[in-house]
Amino acid sequence: MNKTQLIDAMASETGLTKAEARKSLEAFMKAVATTLNAGDKVTLAGFGTFTVEKKHARMGRDPRNGAPIRIAAKNVVKFRPSNELCDVVN
Repeated sequence: MNKTQLIDAMASETGLTKAEARKSLEAFMKAVATTLNAGDKVTLAGFGTFTVEKKHARMGRDPRNGAPIRIAAKNVVKFRPSNELCDVVN
């Protein structure tokens, strides 16, 4: 499912117009990104939790020639699904 399909599904499920569903989805995504950027986590009961974890700098290998390269530290977004979501999928 891509963003357009999700907007269509939201619109048909809620009775909103596609424009209203798009605004709602974009507001949700912006709120999640802002919260994660601030270093907080986002927990949605029955769905899951979004968190940010720091990956430390490390050494790696260039796959083309095997030369060592330095991989910079970075923050990564993690998602942990809730038990309810896991039960629906299984």
